Amino acid sequence: MGNPEAIETSIADVMASLGRAAHAAASRLALASTEVKNRAIEKAAGDIRALRKEILAANGRDVAAAKASGATPAFLDRLLLDEARIEVMAKGLEAITALPDPIGRVLAIFERPNGLLIERVATPLGVIGVIFESRPAVTADAGALCLKAGNAAILRAGSESFFSSRAIHECLMAGLDEAGLPRTAISLVPTMDRAAVGEMLAGLNGNIDVIVPRGGKSLVARVQAEARVPVFAHLEGIVHVFVHRDADLEKAKKIAFNAKLRRTGVCGAAETLLVDNACAATHLAPLVKMLLDAGCHVRGDSAARLADARVTQASEEDWRTEYLDAIISVRAVSGLDEAIAHIGSYGSHHTDCIITENKAAAERFLREVDSAIVLHNASTQFADGGEFGFGAEIGIATGRMHARGPVGLEQLTSFKYRVHGDGQIRP
Repeated sequence: MGNPEAIETSIADVMASLGRAAHAAASRLALASTEVKNRAIEKAAGDIRALRKEILAANGRDVAAAKASGATPAFLDRLLLDEARIEVMAKGLEAITALPDPIGRVLAIFERPNGLLIERVATPLGVIGVIFESRPAVTADAGALCLKAGNAAILRAGSESFFSSRAIHECLMAGLDEAGLPRTAISLVPTMDRAAVGEMLAGLNGNIDVIVPRGGKSLVARVQAEARVPVFAHLEGIVHVFVHRDADLEKAKKIAFNAKLRRTGVCGAAETLLVDNACAATHLAPLVKMLLDAGCHVRGDSAARLADARVTQASEEDWRTEYLDAIISVRAVSGLDEAIAHIGSYGSHHTDCIITENKAAAERFLREVDSAIVLHNASTQFADGGEFGFGAEIGIATGRMHARGPVGLEQLTSFKYRVHGDGQIRP
């Protein structure tokens, strides 16, 4: 079996080496031209298409292992790649190349009475550690976004998506080679051992500037508890759809169906449906029936159970559960005040939606619900960087510091001040 201490030392040494190399690469990337960065990303997109059979074979290996371990259908959906998803991945990289380079943008400029001219200018963050589990496409999205924003990336794929991520990473390496950039600009942690995560959370001797976790509640909770560097994270996506008394029923049905069932395993999938008592007589039963008939399990309060006998009793825990599956909790509420209060008590500050034709009610909901993304009359599954025009995203941040909502190019930058003088001294 070998010496466990030697294994730990070996992983620590490997991770320390990755950190040093990424730090050195970040210095080069900060000065790389837009053309060079785009060339690397374009080549990676082309290789993803050209090597799709190899990527699908690697993904098949991951999926087979996940099935053997008893993974849920929702988990398998997050893990699975097919021809269409590979094309989406490649197009996502091409969309990143089409976006303006965020580095070097002058964010503000002002002149002081003493003649000093001060500019606030966008700069890279440095080295970004991305820890993710079952979504292999994060490898491409995170690598390309970090690169375009002038950052080096250290990617740690979960054991569930290890082989898929490795195949995609090879395409990113080909892009870096094509552009003459260091391969250490986008590193993939070469081990499945969880000790590597601990090393990243400790900051790799000061070489990681920020951590972005992308995974389940237990992973994100660990990152938030142990990280010694800043974290862009959301703990979970407890997403609500509130059907207001002035909601159009057909619009509500279309939005609620898509929000819950388009893809149940994404963080923007609705987990709780709130229906205003004022329209429950006409809206609650059709909405619940629609979900049940589509194969969605409904857990509800007394009003929801009276609306359809197939509804099971919701527990207190259901209101604070991210199912990531074809399950939804349903509750009748006494108007906008109670809906906002419920979201404030049970929500996770991720994404919440109101369906209504009442403009004043919508504006109040958008103003008072403290979530990273709030929507009016639109599916919560638009909680996605690509849908926001960001090209792609690393994740959805629900904190209030620096980044909130989809973390795209702009959120992967910091800034510095450039001060221009002509001999001024401070009295």
